[in-house]
Amino acid sequence: MLLELSQDKHLSYDIDINLPINDLKYAYEIIYYQAKRIKELEEIIELQKAEIQRLNDIKAKDSHNSSKPPSTDGYRKITRSKKEKNKRKVGGQNGHKGSTLHKVDNPDKTIIYHVDKCDCGCNLENEKIIDYERRQVFDIPPVKYIVTEHKAEIKICPDCGKEIKGVFPEDVKSPVQYGNQVKSTAVYLTNYQLLPYERLSELFFDLYELPISQSSLVNINKRCSDLLEEEEKNRKEALIKSPTAHFDETGVRVNGKRNWLHSCGTEKLTFYDYHCKRGKEAMDEINILPHFHGRAIHDHWKPYFQYSCEHGLCNAHHIRELTFIYEEYNQRWAEKMINLLVKINKRVEEAKSWTDHLDEKTLKIFDAKYDRIIREGFRENKSIKVLFNLKKKGRKKQSKSKNLLDRLKKFKQETLAFMYDFTVSFTNNLGENDLRMMKVQQKISGAFRSEDGAKSFCRTRGYISTAKKNERNVLDAIEKVFLGKPIMPDDYLMAEAFAKPPPV
Repeated sequence: MLLELSQDKHLSYDIDINLPINDLKYAYEIIYYQAKRIKELEEIIELQKAEIQRLNDIKAKDSHNSSKPPSTDGYRKITRSKKEKNKRKVGGQNGHKGSTLHKVDNPDKTIIYHVDKCDCGCNLENEKIIDYERRQVFDIPPVKYIVTEHKAEIKICPDCGKEIKGVFPEDVKSPVQYGNQVKSTAVYLTNYQLLPYERLSELFFDLYELPISQSSLVNINKRCSDLLEEEEKNRKEALIKSPTAHFDETGVRVNGKRNWLHSCGTEKLTFYDYHCKRGKEAMDEINILPHFHGRAIHDHWKPYFQYSCEHGLCNAHHIRELTFIYEEYNQRWAEKMINLLVKINKRVEEAKSWTDHLDEKTLKIFDAKYDRIIREGFRENKSIKVLFNLKKKGRKKQSKSKNLLDRLKKFKQETLAFMYDFTVSFTNNLGENDLRMMKVQQKISGAFRSEDGAKSFCRTRGYISTAKKNERNVLDAIEKVFLGKPIMPDDYLMAEAFAKPPPV
């Protein structure tokens, strides 16, 4: 009788178990081959454990513990949160200025309802009116486009006989054309309300009885983008000279291919551009970071660190990663680090009301706590066995917690930049918010059909976002573009004053 001890085709051997039991050589062979097989199986189990852990990690990730967007959560209700419970009641708070309708003193139209007789049957037609009960209805009147005809006089000079014509306004160039308000509304609805061209064409006809083709809408948007070329250069230059700026990028489809939308923004300015690449090649061609000497706030995408400016990291990303490590691996250091970062940010926000920095003692205390938690994390991870990756050969991968610890230790100054400098944000939420509506545009329209369309949208949307940040009326700001007078926020003019000198 033969006993097969291995299923591995490269390592197969058979042992005759009918040999005398007192044959020590045979017994040693059995023990040797069994030990060898046990080692093989242990390695397979370790590989399977790594794969199971990888799949469990993927399953456990959602918007509250990773960078996945909330739209990927599906129907799962995320209830775990590190935020303090809001104790305010639902609705407007005390002191909140409401937007309820109020009666006006001079209504556009008045309808009077007469009282002819009393319930008892008495005639009241000739009785004196002592008062009115007033009710007002706010509504939108039916709207139809108006046509303004421009006539330029033509006269013959009695002296020389030359025919002389009157001069039309600069913006009246064609025998028949759309007015600036139509153009502004089209750009507004396309680039701000994100309506596709087909639906926008239908809207103009349904609301205004104005026929306007999709090709005309495309041309109007392109014209607006062309008029913003100089304004975009000024906006870009102001961003380069800003002391801090938020950078982010996201995927976007252009002409059926995957591209990347890059954003750069401050509290008052926004700039967008797209590129077929995500990394340094794209950033060099966009040409902001190569000349930027302030502090770049971002989410630790490695190509950003190839530029010589100062850096600040998004702690919202850190907190989500730490949440995942604490919840899935039960590592206490991760929870301690979350609490510390939140505590420091709270202290900074409180201090901003009366100073522009934390005192040295407080800084040293927080600094020491940060280092202590990092050391605890390394000790906690020292005993954790790192598993092989089932699909890849070569050196063992580090665990997610070890990778995060290395990053938090190496980039300590960038992580705590908000603590040392109050002008630095705790998160990169501003950069993410700048990109959020661009993702909505992709969900509505699916993709940009051409590179020119993507370029036009980026330029116009950047201008609109800047107008909103400066509390300007968007429709009015767009109309100024067609009048040749786009808005110029104070940031354009003050950029020189705020500019940081280039590093020596």
